[in-house]
Amino acid sequence: MTQELPQVPSTEPELTGVRNFRDVGGLPTVDGRRVRHGILYRSGHLAHATGTDAAFLASLGLHTIFDFRNAADQKLEGPDVDLPGVRNVNIPLSDPADGAEFWTMVRDGDLDQLRSILADGKGAARMTASYRMIIKERTAEHSRVLHALAEDSVPALMHCAAGKDRAGLSIAVSLLAVGVERDAIEEDYLKSNDPHRRYRVRRSDTSPAAMSPQVMELLSPLFEARIDYLTAAFTTIEETWGSTERYLTEGLKISPETRERLRERLLDQG
Repeated sequence: MTQELPQVPSTEPELTGVRNFRDVGGLPTVDGRRVRHGILYRSGHLAHATGTDAAFLASLGLHTIFDFRNAADQKLEGPDVDLPGVRNVNIPLSDPADGAEFWTMVRDGDLDQLRSILADGKGAARMTASYRMIIKERTAEHSRVLHALAEDSVPALMHCAAGKDRAGLSIAVSLLAVGVERDAIEEDYLKSNDPHRRYRVRRSDTSPAAMSPQVMELLSPLFEARIDYLTAAFTTIEETWGSTERYLTEGLKISPETRERLRERLLDQG
């Protein structure tokens, strides 16, 4: 059972140009410790951060921003805002060319075109397959993130475009590595569905027809955090490596010493 999270002052300002920002501090581990506040953050992209947003982010004392977007994302949205003294590390978690035609259809396609690629569970199936792929094929990238956190990269902010999928998986992997309860990881993941956090769907045509309830229902699997997606990632770990421990040690090459450094940096002192 997940422990009741402590009531702490909110570190979530009303950011204008950054969606889905939050501190993952306070999440409980299986051995009774908690993730430190002010050490690990997550969000959507920072390309549209206002001056006030940037001032708040700069006040967090960040060491590193991990940007999991690919080149296509960055071309669409723009580069992250520059924060003085903060290291920006780009680790794409999907191929820039993968699905470019698909995402063009999402932005530009009419109702019939969207039905052809998303109806009858095809949208959700695509998302599930993406989560599985990232876990199985992006072990080097996740290993790099965990080693960086263990060495010198905290406080850190992890983001992708919407801050729910690629960043969500990277946060989940980081939390697994320090022993956070799975229920708590899932609870944090689902917070991306809160109305004020959700990614704003971008359609080339903003007419009522292009943004109709039928269209938005078809798009919803792509823009929602669904527990089935995260469960598929956890299942892929079990199916591929047999256990979370083997995933971390064999898949991500995380030594016991690195695990301990991670726990020292990310968790309270208990």
